[in-house]
Amino acid sequence: MAYLRPRLGPSRIFVPLRLLATAGMADMGLVTSRSPLERLDFDNVALRRLPLDPSEEPGARAVKGACFSRVRPQPLAAPRFVAVSRDALALLGLNGEEVARDPLAPEYLSGSRIMPGSEPAAHCYCGHQFGQFAGQLGDGAACYLGEVKVPPGQDPELLRENPSGRWEMQVKGAGLTPYSRQADGRKVLRSSIREFLCSEVMHFLGVPTTRAACVVTSDTRVVRDVYYSGNPRNERCSAVVRIAPTFLRFGSFEIFKQADEHTGRQGPSYGRDEIRGQMMDYVIEMFYPDIQRDHPDRVERNVAFFREVTRRTARVVAQWQCVGFCHGVLNTDNMSILGLTLDYGPYGFMDRFDPDFICNASDNSGRYSYQAQPAICRWNLVKLAEALAPELPPDRAEAVLSEYLGLYNSFYLENMRRKLGLLKRDEPEDEMLITELLQTMHNTGADFTNTFRGLSRISCPTEGESEEEEELVRKATALLLEQCASLEELKAANKPAMDPRELAMLLSMAQSNPALFQMISDRTTISRQLEKLSKLKDLTEAGPDELKTKQAEDWSRWITRYRKRLSRELEGQSDVQAVQEERVRVMDSTNPRVVLRNYIAQNAIEAAEKGDFSEVQRVLKVLEKPFSSQPGLEFPAWVDGGAPTKQAERDEGEEEEDDDDQQQEAASKSTARIPVPYDSRPPAWAREICVT
Repeated sequence: MAYLRPRLGPSRIFVPLRLLATAGMADMGLVTSRSPLERLDFDNVALRRLPLDPSEEPGARAVKGACFSRVRPQPLAAPRFVAVSRDALALLGLNGEEVARDPLAPEYLSGSRIMPGSEPAAHCYCGHQFGQFAGQLGDGAACYLGEVKVPPGQDPELLRENPSGRWEMQVKGAGLTPYSRQADGRKVLRSSIREFLCSEVMHFLGVPTTRAACVVTSDTRVVRDVYYSGNPRNERCSAVVRIAPTFLRFGSFEIFKQADEHTGRQGPSYGRDEIRGQMMDYVIEMFYPDIQRDHPDRVERNVAFFREVTRRTARVVAQWQCVGFCHGVLNTDNMSILGLTLDYGPYGFMDRFDPDFICNASDNSGRYSYQAQPAICRWNLVKLAEALAPELPPDRAEAVLSEYLGLYNSFYLENMRRKLGLLKRDEPEDEMLITELLQTMHNTGADFTNTFRGLSRISCPTEGESEEEEELVRKATALLLEQCASLEELKAANKPAMDPRELAMLLSMAQSNPALFQMISDRTTISRQLEKLSKLKDLTEAGPDELKTKQAEDWSRWITRYRKRLSRELEGQSDVQAVQEERVRVMDSTNPRVVLRNYIAQNAIEAAEKGDFSEVQRVLKVLEKPFSSQPGLEFPAWVDGGAPTKQAERDEGEEEEDDDDQQQEAASKSTARIPVPYDSRPPAWAREICVT
């Protein structure tokens, strides 16, 4: 990505971190009671168990034979909180209210001041990016702060998911590391707010994920060209603190890769096979202790480990599919070794259901589209298996990989049955019912989240119903038609990305010069464009009334089948009312009322960029209960016309003069928008949001 290189301020002197830590403590004096963050109990096992880069040389460089490099985070000017997650901070034994009030906390949680016991470091890893091996990558903007011991009395369920007994803290946006390449190691409000909010909503949706403790912003500035359009602007440096048992990933094991046959790149630790074994021992002993205990044979242990990683990966991608989440950049370096959702960049929750949904505007080929995610995760597991060889014999890995599709389908169907309220019996026809539902949603342009949420309002057929079946189906159809796209929306959605003349040229080339065609395009992309062109032609010939009639017919047909299937849920049940109530309860606790749609995040980002952080905090509060209605939290804060906080007024006053026009333009856009509730289908302006 092309960034304009910002001025980094005064020259920095790099000294050994041991001296810096000592100086920092002396400088603070006897302040052990000043900040709760100074009382965290660090136990940085990863830095003791895994090879540490002996060099502390500044600047980007190849790091050989090491998993971590010591770094010194670069302080931010006047760091301050945008928002804190009390639930995430509780993992560390911290009280969110106390942290939010602590004047030193923004410094500690942005890396501007080092906590006692913290040992800042950056992790070395490699990765396959968009299918090509990219060589050394590593933490270019993230910084390991250390591992905090689990506080007494933590939820046993959390300990089951994290048997290591420690939580790794990481700050993202703390400046240069040996892995920053041509970038500056900084993050801005946009990316930090998006990662913070999505990390938390995924947790509250029940999807395995890394957590986010807070967002900090500052008066330090960097230059960013948001849309790579040649119009750069100054933005505030910000940071997000992430929490997980570990941030090790598939790419962590790719540092040993031999020269790639396509790119020629190799891992920086190629030939150091003993480190691979050391890493596997650490990961299995710390995070998969049951496997370590139950498999004294090393090969069998490693196979069991890979099988569990495969199972967890299948589970998490099935959960993504069931909440309409698209990651956007499923490179091997963004795949957690624990099966967590990791690295929130150009992600997106799907609005109108489209299996070809692409949330990342940079993904021109659709490699990481919504429907491609399960297959891509398997592809990434193949690359992990290659990276683990010979510790993991290839033939044994292949046998485990053959289980992936069955695992994924099992997790997916289990989740989908709950979403449809099919709880009492599993029937072979359920898979077809789900497929037909998704096809109907696609054909009608139905909103993914709201359509599933509305299904619990469709009643089960019972004896002695006061209304005729036809009338009940009509009412249910009317309910779901509210979530369908208009004619203009469908036309916009099916407009091909290619000019028809370009498409015709590529089709001709595919016949006359297949080799050249393969270099500049692919048949999947062309097929997708032709399908859109055909749909657009049909829509152009139809009128709004004709479309509504067709949508109603499609939904009536599916609802009739669904109600017949629901009736079989009641067979043999003595308490029909209890079955009905359980079905609604399960569906409404499985199908969220609200997710982090792009327009919701964008409203919060634009308010924060003008100095008003209240919308970020409000959205977090809404997302902490995504399945519930929260009176008083239906609309964004700006709908109530509330005045900005004192903090907001101060931040607004600090805007530099060259930002004034942009801020006024953003403000006018915001006030011109028609307010919609958080649980609404996206407004028209949301279609213009571009995430790369």
